[in-house]
Amino acid sequence: MKKQDMNRDWISTASTLSSALPYLQRYSGAVVVIKLGGHAMGSAQAMESFARDVVLMQQVGVNPVIVHGGGPMINEMLGKLDIQSEFVNGKRVTDQATVEVVEMVLSGQVNKRIVQAISGQDGRAVGLSGKDANLVVCDQTNAELGFVGTPADIDTSLLKTLFNDGLIPVIAPLGAGRNGETFNVNGDTMAGAIAAALKADRLLLLTDVAGVKDKSGEVLTELNPAQIADLIADGTIAAGMIPKTETALDAINGGVRAAVILDGRAPNASLLELYTEHGAGSIIRST
Repeated sequence: MKKQDMNRDWISTASTLSSALPYLQRYSGAVVVIKLGGHAMGSAQAMESFARDVVLMQQVGVNPVIVHGGGPMINEMLGKLDIQSEFVNGKRVTDQATVEVVEMVLSGQVNKRIVQAISGQDGRAVGLSGKDANLVVCDQTNAELGFVGTPADIDTSLLKTLFNDGLIPVIAPLGAGRNGETFNVNGDTMAGAIAAALKADRLLLLTDVAGVKDKSGEVLTELNPAQIADLIADGTIAAGMIPKTETALDAINGGVRAAVILDGRAPNASLLELYTEHGAGSIIRST
């Protein structure tokens, strides 16, 4: 690269950092809950980029909390073990054999991969599930789904202790039952519930689409509850986007300042959302 081109790059980098200052100040001390979907963990490069972004956030004063999914990895392991799965309204019917595999994959393989990636960027992360210290106590969602839980009681004291110690919590979406059961929890639902309990500044739902789209395929960058209700009613928001927007609305109703649905496969998606004027994806606020 020519020296002149290098100078341009350095000037551009300095300008970007300078323009980010108001946002760095805005989010200093804020809690940001990030739901990392299984599809967003598709490559080692994507995981490395995500981990670097999270470590940078913490270095500039954010308290990040990672809640992850792992559906593709669970499906792969169930296939290897020849365990069949059924789904009801997008939720996995979870019998005893399945929940054991789910816990093995989520708390073991997936959780530790994320922790290791953050450590690889000189960050300090701790892998947890909702069962640890009764972080997330669940009620059974319904008998038809088996060991699938809905968060009922969330104790945030452990997370706040980790913040104070400079540690990044990485949480697998498993909850403790009131009678010693292990419950499989939808990752978006878990992230939304934890964000509400922490009164987080932001809930970032990293998925495999650019955001909520209108009928022409354009991303709707700002939405409120009334608009979402209209878009669901006319069929614009459909299928898997419905539970994501519902999770966002539940989180906002629970005290989260805003929720964002964005493409976790895009480079530096979380940083673009927090530290640039244009943001990324679809931001959902109460008004």
